[in-house]
Amino acid sequence: MIARKKTAIWIFFLIVAAGQLFPLIWLVDFSFNSSADFYSNSILKWPSSPQWHNYVNAWVDGKFLKYLGNSLLVSVVTIALTVVLSLTLSYAFIRMQWKLRSLFYTILLLGIMIPIHATLLPNFAIFKALGLTDSYFGLILPYTAVSVPLGTFMLSGFLRSIPKELEESALMDGCSIYRIVFQIIAPLLKPALVTVIVTTFLNCWNEFIMASTFLSKDALKTLPFSVMNFAGQYSSDYGSQFAVMVLTSIPAIIIYAVFNEQITKGVTAGAVKG
Repeated sequence: MIARKKTAIWIFFLIVAAGQLFPLIWLVDFSFNSSADFYSNSILKWPSSPQWHNYVNAWVDGKFLKYLGNSLLVSVVTIALTVVLSLTLSYAFIRMQWKLRSLFYTILLLGIMIPIHATLLPNFAIFKALGLTDSYFGLILPYTAVSVPLGTFMLSGFLRSIPKELEESALMDGCSIYRIVFQIIAPLLKPALVTVIVTTFLNCWNEFIMASTFLSKDALKTLPFSVMNFAGQYSSDYGSQFAVMVLTSIPAIIIYAVFNEQITKGVTAGAVKG
């Protein structure tokens, strides 16, 4: 009886895993098809002769390498700003005593409820007046602004679980506030920091609407624009578009796979301790 239950559980989890992996399998499968093959009735259709040139087109005509560099630059700067601001803000809200602390903390956390694209029009008007359109900062600033509230919330939950005696001992040894935050507190918040880094990366890696609104110079465009290079007014090269999406998804899959354990610890421990 117990063996049957275990078998049923394993079958259930295998079905769930297959359902989770199917979109990725479907994406890879159609990246080897020609545009004509997309009009068939088959859910999965492996071609008799795989169209490897789709990946060549994605790399060359899609300007993948150049757009990859732009996406990495925007993502790395956004992550750095988000981590520093979230860490310092969470410490200021949880450890320091000052007037209106609870009010400002509540206002900051309200940012979690605001979708990034709800700020598209006002951001465009402000950035255009300031000359920030067609610049990396036109993307970095809104991406950071949307990521900091969630990062602060996650780090605050962890910070409450750290004994204050550690900081008191460091102060007695002559440590400055900056050394306490970045050399003592930050290493203890590693699972939460990794979670903030990964979630911030995933949020800004594939974002397209704001990027297409703020960027018109080809030299500044990010990876989602590679897909649009194969979209025409009357026809599109779907095989190359799918190849671009496969290449774009690889960094996100690798990062999530490498830091999966840390993310799980960060989410579960933060939920319990917060």
